[in-house]
Amino acid sequence: MEEIIIRLSKTKLVLMLILCLAFIFGGFYMVIDSNKSIDNRYSEDYLVFIGLLAILFCGLGVFFIAKKIFSGKAGLTINDKGIIDNSNATSIGLIEWDDISGVETIQVSVPVYEYFFTVSSPKMLIIKTSKPEKYIERSKNIISKEAMKTNNRMYGTPLTITSHTLKIKSSKLEKIITEQLNKRKIKNVLQHRV
Repeated sequence: MEEIIIRLSKTKLVLMLILCLAFIFGGFYMVIDSNKSIDNRYSEDYLVFIGLLAILFCGLGVFFIAKKIFSGKAGLTINDKGIIDNSNATSIGLIEWDDISGVETIQVSVPVYEYFFTVSSPKMLIIKTSKPEKYIERSKNIISKEAMKTNNRMYGTPLTITSHTLKIKSSKLEKIITEQLNKRKIKNVLQHRV
């Protein structure tokens, strides 16, 4: 099999970095000027809390995004061994073909103010696996380990690939991985017949 390399999109990563920095500045503003708020609907403590959350979560985002921007690694590599994922904060490296039972694209919709509108997340490719604990335990830090556990509870697998950091559309990525997985299954069936 010829190795397929999909690069990280530096442009998308820089835009995400700028957005995170804007939220951090907004968080600082909420903490520093919480008592001077134009809209007095919310208490000062509430605004400080929301500001601190923005600083914390977006600060982590800046860290992970900057790490990806300056990384020389490919975002995703597909080869004979499996899929080597370096596309997001919960990436754990090699996902072996033998552990992959299926692939599916999902998009999560979150209701905002319940009656007004919903916000959809970027499309995610979920890699279904027969060995979720193997990949959760391989995680390098507590944050990504907890994120993988949450993914496993919500989607039935800890393995997700988001194409919004890659130089490829999610539909094309799903097609490539599904084709490679099907080729692998056919090859295994033929080997067992011999």
